Amino acid sequence: QLQLVESGGGLVQPGGSLSLSCAASGFSFDYYAIGWFRQAPGKEREGVSCISKGGGVSNYADSVKGRFSISRDNAKNTVYLRIHSLKPEDTAIYYCAASPRCRSLDLIDEYIYWGQGTQVTVSS
Repeated sequence: QLQLVESGGGLVQPGGSLSLSCAASGFSFDYYAIGWFRQAPGKEREGVSCISKGGGVSNYADSVKGRFSISRDNAKNTVYLRIHSLKPEDTAIYYCAASPRCRSLDLIDEYIYWGQGTQVTVSS
């Protein structure tokens, strides 16, 4: 059964850090780029970051550059998103998704497999 399962979300104070994981199973993980998206209440889903199949190429939304770092371990079928200097506006449900390629984060329709999401709340 094809699955993407996010974990690592939680409540964190502004300025804090989190590490999200996206564990994949049921498909050829290393054939796909993986992206992270987020959706805040009342807002559209937006792309945060993506990483290519082999991990050599990554892309970040301007709003997270310098604070978010994406990586993958194909031996573990897992992609990680490390988040630093968290801000209240980072509060959202974070989703990972699989795509044939890591390109513009606006091309959300290219992502064909999705996880259920993990909640990140940034609040004092």
